[in-house]
Amino acid sequence: MRFNNVCLESIAVALPGEVWTSAAIEEQLRPLYERLRLPFGRLELMTGVRERRMWPDGTLPSDASAAAGRAVLGVSSLGRAQIGLFIHAAVSRDMLEPASASFAHRKIGLSASTQVFDLSNACLGFLNSIAVAAGLIESGQIRSALIAAGENGRPLVEETVRTLLGGPFDRNSIKPFFANLTIGCGAVAAVVCHSDLVRGRAHRILGGVCRSATEHSELCQGNTASAGGLAMQTDSERMLEAGVALAKETWDEFTATTGWNRETVGRAICHQVGSAHRRRLYETLGLDIAKDYSTFETLGNMGSASLPATLSAAVDAKAVREGDRVALMGIGSGLNCLMMALEW
Repeated sequence: MRFNNVCLESIAVALPGEVWTSAAIEEQLRPLYERLRLPFGRLELMTGVRERRMWPDGTLPSDASAAAGRAVLGVSSLGRAQIGLFIHAAVSRDMLEPASASFAHRKIGLSASTQVFDLSNACLGFLNSIAVAAGLIESGQIRSALIAAGENGRPLVEETVRTLLGGPFDRNSIKPFFANLTIGCGAVAAVVCHSDLVRGRAHRILGGVCRSATEHSELCQGNTASAGGLAMQTDSERMLEAGVALAKETWDEFTATTGWNRETVGRAICHQVGSAHRRRLYETLGLDIAKDYSTFETLGNMGSASLPATLSAAVDAKAVREGDRVALMGIGSGLNCLMMALEW
């Protein structure tokens, strides 16, 4: 993918006010921990996730997407009438039909002439949506797009706690549920547009590459649970190995395509899984981990919202500066990987 006229015009997040610490989640699981003689503090120690945010009970993904959409329009120089495409890019959806984008579109107050659809691809959905929007902008079909991902992992965490407390689990059989406890809630939105619509500094989206390893599609699977909420199970150890291997293949193609290398990349933003994944990824790619910016410590894994929300946090913290070459390194269960070149 190569783009000549596409920019990330603005980006903004919307975060819940309710904070759930890893210690508090473990306290809920005290009967299980005591029965299996598990050490308290294990969740934060193994993942690096100290806390995560949760939306109030009953919050819809479209509510979260709309909150982020309104926030980004508040800092964008483009008005609602100028948005030619709106994508709800989250794992979380209000229902199967209609598209959650329909509800969020109405709540944001976008024009009736705006194209509207969902694009879901596990934790890679937001970057996929940028690529789709960029292609439409580059071809002249649209001039601008608003992409939003409102993720609500609260039902998954609550269902996981109920499941672990209610079943005859041993130390081995709890492993597929462990990753669920790192999930958090949040929303992010971005305006992507043709470069001639940008006022001020243009943050150019130069292109990117993608690779798949769908032979690993069984390693992380989530679905609606019959008891309510969501069910997800992850083979975390095999997922780490396969995910990092796929990232290395994608990185090699990314550097060959863009001409970038380990030295010229100024900042790297990857999907926020946890400390072990972060350390292993940067070791494998040979990238200086000091170039990373992370949010998983306080936000957990927010699905498709994690990577772009981390980019937004890095910009706010001035960890991304004018002229920086930023490598956006997304990966999602499936397995699918997309790396995108952003010149800030």
